[in-house]
Amino acid sequence: MKARDTESFLIVGAGELGTAVIDALSAQIRNRRSGDTIAVLLRPTSSPSAGRAQLLRELTAAGATVEYGDVATTPAPELADLFGRYDTVVSCLGFAAGAGTQVTLAEAALSARVGRYLPWQFGVDYDLIGRGSPQTLFDEQLDVRDMLRSQNHTDWRIISTGMFTSFLFDPAFGVVDLPSRTVHALGDWDTEVTVTTPEDIGTLTAAVLHAPPSAADKVVYVAGDTLSYGRLADVVEDVLGTEVNRVRWSIEHLDADLATDPQDPMKKYRAVFARGVGVAWPKSATFNARNGIETTTALEWATNNLGPPTAP
Repeated sequence: MKARDTESFLIVGAGELGTAVIDALSAQIRNRRSGDTIAVLLRPTSSPSAGRAQLLRELTAAGATVEYGDVATTPAPELADLFGRYDTVVSCLGFAAGAGTQVTLAEAALSARVGRYLPWQFGVDYDLIGRGSPQTLFDEQLDVRDMLRSQNHTDWRIISTGMFTSFLFDPAFGVVDLPSRTVHALGDWDTEVTVTTPEDIGTLTAAVLHAPPSAADKVVYVAGDTLSYGRLADVVEDVLGTEVNRVRWSIEHLDADLATDPQDPMKKYRAVFARGVGVAWPKSATFNARNGIETTTALEWATNNLGPPTAP
């Protein structure tokens, strides 16, 4: 991507991750006193809600303008017309946007020949996990990587973050069960997982976007924390001030559980993370560690977010 005096950013989506990226970029623009601009692509709605009104106020306060379009129904050529008006496009729409969305967005960005594209790959190392994993949506992420690597007119950066820190403690994920004071190990107690908060991802994404050109066309690893499930159980005990039940879910157990309901997304995720491949990397070797950027550890997140112990 050629250097410009000012840069225009389009952020696709303003959910938890999108707003964190917008806030971090906005703060960076103010600190640098640059003429960079931020726009946000939102899905149009026929029935505005109080939540949408609040979001629009927050975007205005951040200095962002709004574009409207539904990536689930808009063909790639139409999206390309929109993307082509911006120097950098950052996708913050995850798997909830539906199968095929990641490829459509990449097609639009490459067809528009945007200067730089950051796909929604804020997760695991899909290259190491490979095709045919229990989480079938991961194959589409590899399709996107193949598309980016097969061309040389659009710079790209992929930011691998591990899972959202909050997801590790999400009751639906089932690893931390607060009511029963139980922590489940996926695979084994020494299996590791990398986690990062959306707020830290926003800060690190803004930093990566302004990193030297040597960061272009590659995967950049970041981490809020990398810890084993054994260490996670220790964290929960430290925060709750009480012992927890430790239950190991083996790969065989999780594969069998998935076989009973192969479309269950949580069972897919558990089976992937239990294998411990492509889901963790040393924090000491990350972009944030090399650049002295502080991030939130699992213990810090749990201290600030877990409630008092509940009687089983």
